[in-house]
Amino acid sequence: MSKRPLPLITLRLDNIVTGGQSIGTLEDGRKAFVWGGLPSELVEAQVTRKKSSYVEAIVTTVIEPSSERIAPEEPDSYLSTSPWQIITPEHEQRYKANLIDEAFALHHVTLPQPSMIRADNRLYGYRNKMEFSWWWDTDENRLDLAFYRRGSHTKMPVDGSRLASDAINRVALALRDTLRDRGTIGFQLKTALIRSSADGKVIAQLYVKDPEFKPLTEEELQRINSDGFELIFSNPKSPASVITQRLQQSGLPALSDTLLDIPFTYATEGFFQINLPIYEQALKDMREWVEHDKPTVDLYSGVGTIGLTIGQENVTLVELNPSAVHEMKANIAALNRKSATAVLAASEKALEYIVSDATIIIDPPRAGLDGAVTERLLEVEPERIIYLSCNPVTQARDVALLLEKYDIVAQQGYNFFPRTPHIEHLIVLHRR
Repeated sequence: MSKRPLPLITLRLDNIVTGGQSIGTLEDGRKAFVWGGLPSELVEAQVTRKKSSYVEAIVTTVIEPSSERIAPEEPDSYLSTSPWQIITPEHEQRYKANLIDEAFALHHVTLPQPSMIRADNRLYGYRNKMEFSWWWDTDENRLDLAFYRRGSHTKMPVDGSRLASDAINRVALALRDTLRDRGTIGFQLKTALIRSSADGKVIAQLYVKDPEFKPLTEEELQRINSDGFELIFSNPKSPASVITQRLQQSGLPALSDTLLDIPFTYATEGFFQINLPIYEQALKDMREWVEHDKPTVDLYSGVGTIGLTIGQENVTLVELNPSAVHEMKANIAALNRKSATAVLAASEKALEYIVSDATIIIDPPRAGLDGAVTERLLEVEPERIIYLSCNPVTQARDVALLLEKYDIVAQQGYNFFPRTPHIEHLIVLHRR
């Protein structure tokens, strides 16, 4: 028995909420979280998920458009990667600042001033990393790059992404064309992960579902024209692009970039910031609050891009991911930072490194701080905590607890990901 199709709805949208959708209220009182619409607009939308208290939907027709609306750069695929392409840049900044203020107000935290968002004029082409899926056109028997449609498990073909650097798009299309010519079909492939450095070098990783996948020939590698290439078997039982076995490696094995004149080398699949110019601005802002006469402890440190750039000579870096710690240790050795210590551990399992005489820097995942970390901070009371977050909602929750013994002395928002709802936010806390 087939499922009953989900309905179309017509409603007036009210405002933008955390997560990036616009919200409206249906006649029966349920809330509707809608992609592709803006506050004040009257829209028709296709329901994609239906619950007893709310629905999720995607706009199909804008009946009464907002004055804030602009035409998206990628009308067919923008919802997959950058759903705020329909908002003017000025209003994007305003909405992101409002969402920060609302997150802290929800937790009864008063910020020192209304939030502001640092940004540059680069709305597109800023991403130095892009992951593409694959699409097989059964009518044309043709392979294409693809993204997943928002709110579904279906895909759509694309010719690259406006968010990605030109170098990434060039290599992605060359890889697609090379695989087309060798007769590769979609079900053999998982994803393509392509990364570029600031100086234009590119490494491509092709994740495949078959460990017997035929390696690329030298002629095919030359056609792709990337500085490095890896063919990777990824267990098809895992939805993520995990590395099960490296089948082929050619050319450059890793990329390098500088942050505040400090060089870093990182693996293609490893964690490294996506938008380096804005990240450097955040580092400069944080550096002003690092105490020069105290050691630095950098929790959730990744490959060490914060602690090794703005931390003092005596810096301890704590990170859970073994690959990131491997890269971190290589960066420490390359910088000859003999008093820098890399610790492979979850931050909540390395509480002994949170000490009262250190400046504590925290940059946790979206879930925010583990409760044990918050408790330790309140117990030992380091004088200064520098908290960079990719999720102001969980940051506000954590800060509300830390205000038992701390005051907020600085804050700043950053637009690391223009044309998307994602927000980065800095809070500096000083012991009361």
